[in-house]
Amino acid sequence: MGAKKSQRGSLSRRTALRHILLTSTTVSASAGLIVRGKMFAAELPTGPAADVKLLVFDVFGTVVDWRSSVIAEGEQLGKAKGLSADWAAFTDTWRAAYAPSMDKVRKGDLPWTKLDDLHRMSLDELLHRFKIEGLTEEEKDHFNRVWHRLKPWPDSVEGLARLRKRHLIAPLSNGNLALLTDMAKHVGLPWDCILSAELVRHYKPDAEVYRSAYEFFNLKPGEVMMVAAHPGDLLVPKKLGMKTAYVHRPKEHRGPEPKLPPTGTFDFVVKDFLELASRLGL
Repeated sequence: MGAKKSQRGSLSRRTALRHILLTSTTVSASAGLIVRGKMFAAELPTGPAADVKLLVFDVFGTVVDWRSSVIAEGEQLGKAKGLSADWAAFTDTWRAAYAPSMDKVRKGDLPWTKLDDLHRMSLDELLHRFKIEGLTEEEKDHFNRVWHRLKPWPDSVEGLARLRKRHLIAPLSNGNLALLTDMAKHVGLPWDCILSAELVRHYKPDAEVYRSAYEFFNLKPGEVMMVAAHPGDLLVPKKLGMKTAYVHRPKEHRGPEPKLPPTGTFDFVVKDFLELASRLGL
């Protein structure tokens, strides 16, 4: 009788142990992961991103949809003030002034000028060119700050949150600190910190901007990955030894869809941040 009880007790213990192994998802730092009774090595990043600790992102066009956001606020302004304007053309022209205005700083035609002020110079000129009148200074200032309120692409917030589970993440943008901070707070971009061209008083694609990312964090170039929707924003980082990821944003501009970069040009070519997270094992 005692032997039978002992046998039944042993069977019960084995049954309980089997149940635990089949349902456990306990992570062991030394042994790995137990999933449904099988042991797996802890998943670690491999490939070109194995050593990456910091991901830095272009913002305008890569993280946020600047074009739709500015057009929408222009239309709201026009409706409120009774203004008739082609807001899509206005937005495209405003954005087209972006690079030339920064070139004036880069060439020394202007002293260091933050992007908010460059945007305002361009806005004043465009209001005159498009014959948009009747705005107060307060209204002009509010509209100029539309760049602080840009909406993210649908995958941006979720994708960044996934990438942040393993990596430090930060913008590396020509936007000034106030602009980037307001934008993050406005739409919930989960940055660990803000990196801006304003910190080094150079505009991309100057090497000083990209170099600042790994210098601020005391990292090697290969421990930082630049993520951008513009191939031109990835060439200098690649030369500096940083890792690179191209994100395809075909709806950023009006017109034909941009071509994908040739295979092997960058470490990763992805359709969005969710795919990048999956490619990095997250």
